[in-house]
Amino acid sequence: MLHSLYLVAITAEAMTAALAAGRRNMDWLGVGVIACVTALGGGTVRDVLLGHHPLVWIEHPLYLGITLAAAILTAFIAPVMKRLRTLFLLLDALGLVVFTVIGCNVAASMELPFFIVVVAGMITGTFGGVLRDILCNRTPLLFRRELYATVSLLTGLLYLGLQHAGVVHGVAMVVAMVAGFAMRVLAIRYGWEMPKFVYQEDWD
Repeated sequence: MLHSLYLVAITAEAMTAALAAGRRNMDWLGVGVIACVTALGGGTVRDVLLGHHPLVWIEHPLYLGITLAAAILTAFIAPVMKRLRTLFLLLDALGLVVFTVIGCNVAASMELPFFIVVVAGMITGTFGGVLRDILCNRTPLLFRRELYATVSLLTGLLYLGLQHAGVVHGVAMVVAMVAGFAMRVLAIRYGWEMPKFVYQEDWD
């Protein structure tokens, strides 16, 4: 199930990334790069930091093909994508929690400390979007007020906490993903935000 959800997630992330590239008037190469970076970048950053090899898209080149195909398809159907905005917001929320759980699993398989496992999950869930926004010259969503990284962090904590409490792995995974997905959707629906730091005094 997790693998199937992962394929859905990278496809959706690649398609939304392609639209972001289109808004910056990028050529086909740029669209493809942004799509791959967004869909696979979080896992790549995690693996590089943890020394986990081979990288997921090197071990499974099919993932590159899926993201590139999704990006190209998006370029052709872009005029109708606006009608699917709600669907892709839901898929983005799904991708966030799926990537987070997968990242936690990878770090846990390396027998790393609890805190590192949680951070690895958050990096996997959020850093693809960070790289996309940086390349598209936007303030990354991770650093804005929306509950995004917070959702990823809480999903990972719940997932690991349930396992440490003796809950069966499959049940812990489903409960954590459902809870994280619901939190993200509610945050979008009701505009839940993190407190923001405002400092405008001039030091000159």
